[in-house]
Amino acid sequence: MPNRQPPHPDFWPDIWLISDARNDAALEKALARLPRGSGLVFRHYHLPPAERRARFEALRRAARRFGHWIVLSGTPREARQWRADGVYGAQERLASGPATLRLVTVHSLHELAKAHRARADIVLISPVFTTRSHPGAATLGPTRFHLLAAHARVPVIALGGMTSRRARTLPNRKWAAIAAFG
Repeated sequence: MPNRQPPHPDFWPDIWLISDARNDAALEKALARLPRGSGLVFRHYHLPPAERRARFEALRRAARRFGHWIVLSGTPREARQWRADGVYGAQERLASGPATLRLVTVHSLHELAKAHRARADIVLISPVFTTRSHPGAATLGPTRFHLLAAHARVPVIALGGMTSRRARTLPNRKWAAIAAFG
């Protein structure tokens, strides 16, 4: 089972499943298929607070059963109260609150600089490829992804249209997805 404060970034997950309303029904099955020690970013913004908390608890138990990490999209304080392994969210929110594993999604050098100032531990660089989440949106592509990643002072996770096949084309090989595990 993951620790609250990992001894070194090498122990943090390489593969992350990101939850939302679209993949909710398949999350337990997806967690069972992920390699041991993967991570789940719990968002579920669509649920009212009490339902969101209950769904988090159910998924936290499932994640633990398979040796996975679970990170809460919320404030650092909520993440600690909910016994999450970390927090995912906006740079401004992460800069305050108790220390915990901090994940931030970035789309540009400007956002990457903000993530560094917020003391992010991991950045998810997005969107690398075309996604179903944002059809028609501009993508970075592998080259711009690598250029942006080269400026990161923390571990980088590729996000946006990612699949295991696409992850193998990137030297980084650390990736996250919403729909690839369903």
